[in-house]
Amino acid sequence: MQRAQRNSLRLLQWMMAASLALPIALFAIAATISYTSTKDIADREIARTLDVAHEHALKVFETIDRSLAELNEVVRSLSDDTIRAREPALHRRLKRLTDSLPQLKSAWIFGADGKALVNSLASPPPALSFTDRDYFYAHIDQSIGTFIGMPLTPRPPYQGARFFGMSRRRDSDDGNFIGVLQASVLPEYFESFYARIGSDPGSFFAMGRADGTVLAHFPRLDHDLRLDPGGPVGQQIAAQPERGLMTVAWPSDGIERRIGYRRIAEYPIYVSAGLETSAIRARWFATMGQHLVFGIPATALLFLLLAFAFRRTQHLQAEAAARREAEDALKHSQRLEALGQLTGGVAHDFNNLLTVIRASVDLLNRPHLTEERRQRYIMAIADAVARAAKLTSQLLAFARRQTLKPEVFDVGQRMQSLHDMLATLLGPAIEIVTRLPAEPCLVNADAGQFETALINMATNARDAMQGKGRIIFEVEAATAIPDTPAPVSGNHGFVRVTVSDTGIGIPAARLGRIFEPFFTTKQVGHGTGLGLSQVFGFARQSGGEVTVTSEVGQGSTFSLYLPRVPPDLRSQRLAPNTAPAVAGSGMSVLVVEDNIELANFAADGLTEIGYSITLVDNATDALAELIVDANRFDVVFSDVVMPGMTGLDLAQAVRDRGIGVPVVLTTGYSQALSQDGAAGFDLVQKPYSIEELSRVLHRAARLRRVRDGAAE
Repeated sequence: MQRAQRNSLRLLQWMMAASLALPIALFAIAATISYTSTKDIADREIARTLDVAHEHALKVFETIDRSLAELNEVVRSLSDDTIRAREPALHRRLKRLTDSLPQLKSAWIFGADGKALVNSLASPPPALSFTDRDYFYAHIDQSIGTFIGMPLTPRPPYQGARFFGMSRRRDSDDGNFIGVLQASVLPEYFESFYARIGSDPGSFFAMGRADGTVLAHFPRLDHDLRLDPGGPVGQQIAAQPERGLMTVAWPSDGIERRIGYRRIAEYPIYVSAGLETSAIRARWFATMGQHLVFGIPATALLFLLLAFAFRRTQHLQAEAAARREAEDALKHSQRLEALGQLTGGVAHDFNNLLTVIRASVDLLNRPHLTEERRQRYIMAIADAVARAAKLTSQLLAFARRQTLKPEVFDVGQRMQSLHDMLATLLGPAIEIVTRLPAEPCLVNADAGQFETALINMATNARDAMQGKGRIIFEVEAATAIPDTPAPVSGNHGFVRVTVSDTGIGIPAARLGRIFEPFFTTKQVGHGTGLGLSQVFGFARQSGGEVTVTSEVGQGSTFSLYLPRVPPDLRSQRLAPNTAPAVAGSGMSVLVVEDNIELANFAADGLTEIGYSITLVDNATDALAELIVDANRFDVVFSDVVMPGMTGLDLAQAVRDRGIGVPVVLTTGYSQALSQDGAAGFDLVQKPYSIEELSRVLHRAARLRRVRDGAAE
């Protein structure tokens, strides 16, 4: 309210100050605006008139050019003697042509000696030579296409208006010059047309050749005119050869004009249209006279209204800025609330897992424990660790920071192989319908994450139906992803995996939040809401997308899009290696780990099964060990995330220095690996077991020995 009051007072002050200066200021402003507007209107009129003149000239020249081309086809294979023998018929044909085209004065067929074989004026034509005419000698030495000549006066005994020639070369079958076809074009035809369309005072038109020769002019001239290429007009055309607009004193009469010009396509001809600047100023003076009589009060009122509107706009903008600040604060508060919800849900799940682990450890420490109970507690710990790893994987998948292990697989086959597991997961009260394509639908993605995403979508559908209904799983090829805010590229299209249910549906107000990691319809403490967020993160990190359509009471349809790969990239999947730990048999391993507890765990476990372990706590010392004597070690096992030089840096340094020791990396999460991958190095995800680690180390060291043996 205070701001509105201040604005009202300021507005009154401006109005009071303007009560004296306003008439003069408004007149000056109106004069400037009016003059600019008058010039702009004149320029638009010139442009429109120029378009009309250009189209007219283009059609005229194209019509004549086409007529000459047709005439050339008629006489192409005829000798001069044959043409003379058919002269009466050809004369009538040329006369019909000129009678049908008012722009033509006459049409001619010349022989190689410059004498007319046929024309539309006289039959038979007089034996006159026209070799000195530009429309003839321009074609003798070379084929130049259509030639447009200079204005000429008829040669006796021919009479009448001046003309300019438009001609084409006649060639024999072997390409030799045998004559010319020529049409005499009337400049007055163009000038009459310009007089009809240029009815405004000060109108101007001209048509001329690229060398400056003027062919037609309005107002009409009583003498020939050729523009100097070095003059103002020539310089302007040289700077902008296709089209332009200029103010110039026209050389023929010295009158200053505003002139627009344009080149006729495919022809070395320019047309121009313009207005005298004195006529433009006369329009402006007339407009200003009206302003003096009627415009000042209206302009003053308009100015006041605009000033008021300006102030009101500023006020509204200030209010909008305040609303934006409030909305930003609200969004920030919502983000904090969502983060708290996410933290609470994750903490709940992790506390449950830690409780299982802690209770199992306590029970393992009790005396007189039977072997059966000991194994049960150990399995409980292992299961809790696996579920904790899965929860961490889902968090990283949503954040798109998990290191995926892509492989090429057929989505249809993978869906079919999961059918029994899905049936068990969903329960007997849910009908499962599977629709698979006949052709392979290959993708390059993490198969484990794909299965997890499918299970999460199926579980979500089951919960939406309260455990009873029908779920349709469908796999098909798609060319694009519909209704996405940002385009997603797929060189070979996409594979769409659709999960449709007959559940209660999702309200429109919730559709925008269902993929948020903290959003869940479950009661507080009963879940983190990471199921659909894992699907979202997996899709985005794999280069695809996930969409949802739903209607309350009609069910929901989730569509997972993954980039499709061509069939020639199908790979042979190796059967998973579920064998027990591989004995080390004295294999030497350089373990690089900055966490002493984890390092001791790995060293003790590997030592127990026969590996020789050298332990260092940073990558710099590890690289120094390798430089001194690389042959001491069969394989390097390094953590990725370490202070200073990372494990990935160490692996790259080993590769760059040509040290022939394979490197196996391990990490729970690495920003570098999530963005760029493991750069071709073997990777063991944390948490890992000694059995899994021994298999990877043994495989890497065995490949080194094979290569070393081949090298020897």
